[in-house]
Amino acid sequence: MRRLPPLTAIEAFVQVARLGSVKAAAEELALSSPALSRRVQALERFMGRNLFERRHQSMMLSSDGELLLSRIAPALDALTLAIDSTSGDSELVRLRLGVMPLFASQRLMGRLPELRQRHPELHIDIDTGSHALARLGEGVDAAIVLAREIDSSLYSRRIDRDTAVAIVSRSLLTGRFPVSRVEDLGRLTIFLHRDMSELFTVWREALGHPDLEPAAVDVFDSGQLMLDAAAQGLGAAFMLRSHLEDARDERLTNLFDETVDSPYGYWFACRRPALTTRAVRIFHDWLFGTFSGS
Repeated sequence: MRRLPPLTAIEAFVQVARLGSVKAAAEELALSSPALSRRVQALERFMGRNLFERRHQSMMLSSDGELLLSRIAPALDALTLAIDSTSGDSELVRLRLGVMPLFASQRLMGRLPELRQRHPELHIDIDTGSHALARLGEGVDAAIVLAREIDSSLYSRRIDRDTAVAIVSRSLLTGRFPVSRVEDLGRLTIFLHRDMSELFTVWREALGHPDLEPAAVDVFDSGQLMLDAAAQGLGAAFMLRSHLEDARDERLTNLFDETVDSPYGYWFACRRPALTTRAVRIFHDWLFGTFSGS
């Protein structure tokens, strides 16, 4: 059997990956920063590749580091559960999760049975209220939000990358005045989500129409209501391609074929110390193990 790296080196790697800082990880493991750095470097030598991109006062996982973390996290969870069950520490664990309603309904709820099967001790209080990031540590333990970026004071990891699309009712494609060209948006109301307020601007500039103005702009705080309004033929909803595909609504279609990368995406975020708690750690590792290939 192939020789394995020291468990202390793996532990150091995981803590730095989760906390994003050698200093924070060293404090968590009761080590000096140089001692922890040596453990990480030992694992990198063992692997024969860099697992982190080293930046000023922060450590970001490299692509190899991301892959390693996704592969060893289930094994580490199993080891933790084995130790907990042997020591009798298998009591209920509760997570207070702030999550976007559309993400919860389209992508999370259907996968929760698999999480429950793997971690029956984990129970989740789901909070779909607004401003989840501002409530971290005061009402919610972790959050899934739509954003361009997350404040560097928080631990954050992007769940996906997507493209921007104009979602409309199929009824708008026919009739006396069908919508078929980008310029036709000048006759329509467009819908924007408050957390993706610049998506239309990004989209029109990418398509070479920086001066294009719609008839009106309506702002929503609910992705589902944006889809409902678009399905009724009330306008064009500028959202992510996954929002359209996961809606599975035959009334809706992507208005144009052009591909525009979205600067917005779903992020997981929490306060850095929270990532060391069992509830947040279990959910975090399951989430990225589940969605890394989706």
